[in-house]
Amino acid sequence: MDVKGYAAPETGQAYARARKLWEQLGSPSEFLQVPYGQSIYHRFRGEVDLAQRLAEDLLHLSLRRHDSAGIVLGHLSSGRNLMFAGRLASSRSHFEEVLALYDPNSHYSFDHQTGVHPHVTSQTNLGIVLFCLGFPDQALAQSSAATAEARRLAHPSSLAGSWASGAILLSLIGDSAALDERVDRLVEVATEQGFPHYRAEGTIYRGWGKVKNGNVAEGLLLLRSGASAYRATGAVSWVPYYIALLAAACEISGRVEEGLALLDEALQISERTGERWFLAELSRRKGQLLLRQGHTEAAEELYRKALGIAREQEAKLWELRAAVSLARLRRDQGRHAEARDILGPVYGWFTEGFDTPDLKEAKSLLDELSA
Repeated sequence: MDVKGYAAPETGQAYARARKLWEQLGSPSEFLQVPYGQSIYHRFRGEVDLAQRLAEDLLHLSLRRHDSAGIVLGHLSSGRNLMFAGRLASSRSHFEEVLALYDPNSHYSFDHQTGVHPHVTSQTNLGIVLFCLGFPDQALAQSSAATAEARRLAHPSSLAGSWASGAILLSLIGDSAALDERVDRLVEVATEQGFPHYRAEGTIYRGWGKVKNGNVAEGLLLLRSGASAYRATGAVSWVPYYIALLAAACEISGRVEEGLALLDEALQISERTGERWFLAELSRRKGQLLLRQGHTEAAEELYRKALGIAREQEAKLWELRAAVSLARLRRDQGRHAEARDILGPVYGWFTEGFDTPDLKEAKSLLDELSA
């Protein structure tokens, strides 16, 4: 996983062989990292349903045996799979179970057996889930705590994972300054340890940082090279999001047609793999680009589709973004009251995160509509 990548063919072959041996031995608890690792492999290959079936089997087996280590691994694996599937509330529950059940005294060998530290990994992923669910402040708190613990443990793979997940969160929030610092640390660890997966992710986020800071040409080059290196490891998970970053860079540079083609590719991958956590945003962003081409009805349809997906997933942050886009469209049509009715209730749900760009933008639009 570390040397070749989580989804590399060699990783899959090693786990397939290990699985056969594990089953021949009667599936002993001493080697529960085998089904856990297989679930990771298939998730990164974009086989979300298969990954979750493996995680459920691991959790059920461990519950029957009252095996606390296996229960922790089962919840951790399920939490990550369900996050990708867009089942965010369920994902949150599994991660919180890990945080409640993990015992550093009895589970101290996890990081060596599995390549990750369950407590750190749960916190980093929980941060992303909490952001999508509409709790930006809690999301940042979990991410910061995970990074602090990973530094204390000095476990390279967990440290790289915490930096990478933190970079995802900061790119979602829109904190470019903090993202640049996080990416520097990620690239440093990945280069030093020879982690191709994390080095590729670092290149992607470094490119996005360049774009956000105004250096669009160099940013596009880094985004493309990073995405190419990432996919060369065999990984498919996260790819729709990385394509969306590239599409956003194209939009900034005025390359609307290319941006639309990229978003269509991302939507097709999401449909094929079942990675739905960013699906609402992909639909909304496609609507934005179509609106730039003058396709108002198509844009509105996609905004409403984004709202529906977000509500189904209880993803309040994506719902807010879709509501802002639709309300802005109504404002431009002179339908201010309708725009307020769309955005007001969604914004009113939030209890935190008012310093984030998303909440500030929504508040500014509501103030304009009420003037």
